Amino acid sequence: MAGVRILDVRDADGFARLPPCADPGFDHRSCDYWEDAERGSKAARLSWWDPTAAPTPAPKPAAANPFAPASGGPAFNPFAPAGARPSFNPFGDDDDEPADNPFAPRREARPTIGADQPRKLQLLGRGLAVFGTYAKVLEVDGRSVAYVQFGPLSAYPRAQRLRDLYPRLPATPLPAVITCIATTPEARGAGHARRLVAAVCDDLAGRGFAAVEAYPERGTRPDSTSAATPEFWIACGFAIAVDDERYPVLRRDL
Repeated sequence: MAGVRILDVRDADGFARLPPCADPGFDHRSCDYWEDAERGSKAARLSWWDPTAAPTPAPKPAAANPFAPASGGPAFNPFAPAGARPSFNPFGDDDDEPADNPFAPRREARPTIGADQPRKLQLLGRGLAVFGTYAKVLEVDGRSVAYVQFGPLSAYPRAQRLRDLYPRLPATPLPAVITCIATTPEARGAGHARRLVAAVCDDLAGRGFAAVEAYPERGTRPDSTSAATPEFWIACGFAIAVDDERYPVLRRDL
């Protein structure tokens, strides 16, 4: 019997296990289609995940304000010595404790994704400290054959934008979403994608979500859509919440 295991993508090792897309023009490792409501892309972008490729140029800093005081800012004290750092105010509204307070309890270090990691991995790891992983991979005998991306609605602006088209959808509680589900061509028909969806639903229920939604696209090639078909989600226990001819909404209570 084949050895099947499901892994959370929470570090570089998990990220390296993402299987390739069936369509070589796309790539899970560089897709930000759901994370960017306006300009997101599914295209394969080598510079996003290959450490030997040229890095993405850093955004230009904002232009200086010629009318702002030279040393302005809400914490600036005009009577303090030049370069002095504002002292900690224990009665202020700032929740951050001073770094040199020996009496403050030490908080447990939370998992984070380093700034030197691929951009897509950083996107998948944005919620590690609070929510948890945003992706899972299914392996069969050590070979990655399926991938799923999910998370809170707030992590995927394009999903929120699509959902806003249907005001009759429940506004509270907001659902989690599954944005991407994919299986390699040679591994299809074995139920791997359905097994991944079941694992995600169990995970989301354990994190306190009451429902999960998916937004498949009708009338397109199977390998060019990241969210499968309505029929797939129905087979996974979802129901049609909005039966749109192009972008239906599938929902499952947890």
